[in-house]
Amino acid sequence: MSEIEIRKVTAKIGAQISGIDIAKPLDDETIAAVRAALNEHKALVFDAEGLDDEGQQAFARQFGDLTTAHPTVPAVDGAPNVLPVDSERGRANHWHTDVTFVLNPPQASTLRSITIPPYGGETLIANSAAAYRDLPEPLRRLADNLWAEHTNDYDYAVPDEEIDEEQAEQRAQFTSIKFRTAHPVVRVHPLTGERGLFIGGFAQRIIGLSVGESRKILDILQAYVTRPENILRWRWSPNQLVLFDNRITQHYAIDNYDGQPRRLHRVTVAGDVPVGIEDKESYSIAGDASHYTSVTEVG
Repeated sequence: MSEIEIRKVTAKIGAQISGIDIAKPLDDETIAAVRAALNEHKALVFDAEGLDDEGQQAFARQFGDLTTAHPTVPAVDGAPNVLPVDSERGRANHWHTDVTFVLNPPQASTLRSITIPPYGGETLIANSAAAYRDLPEPLRRLADNLWAEHTNDYDYAVPDEEIDEEQAEQRAQFTSIKFRTAHPVVRVHPLTGERGLFIGGFAQRIIGLSVGESRKILDILQAYVTRPENILRWRWSPNQLVLFDNRITQHYAIDNYDGQPRRLHRVTVAGDVPVGIEDKESYSIAGDASHYTSVTEVG
């Protein structure tokens, strides 16, 4: 087993990992140690010197089967499991958990820095378990019993006249298959048993409530996720990889770099079907994601 050094970055989320060459295969003990660190810290930062797309996929595959790049968005040429997160193709400057509009979103995501701007371009990652613990008891009891519909097809609150032709094409591609899935607002992590707020940008409506009522409740809960104390603000350096637990975090890419080039590559690990506090599983309302992900066992 490698001599792993774990250095916390903030009190509630994030750690830098050293002593591991992630460009090489990891032994079982090291994989278990990384998984344990991920369970505890939610987001891990590694030196990725010498890592290419193939190596990133090989690293992620040690934690489970890979998804394809995305249910509707094209992959990197020749690498069907790699999604280019490119400023020229749009900017994900909203809080979200990856692909929660499908029945079993990824359990974990990896992001690797390819091109970074000279300033700005940080990624924020929030600990949704800490957010749940922060809730006052009455709000916690309310959240425990709520379910939310997640979808990739919703009003982005951007007037049509402000969208250019390229942006309209990107939006049409993103919604070329329309997904709607019901998830528990409070998800139980299958490995740690922690409860976390499972909401974010794709959660558009509370089951049984109107859109307007839903928005008010979701905004209240989301405010706990995005408390500064619950957030890792990661300033990218060249050749870095961040691994984060997609089951119990949200993230946000800050658009603060004056339109300069910014590119990361994302590879995600297939996940299990979310479960709420009463052991009820999420259920699909519309859209088949079998081309994108397998349903994995807990791991």
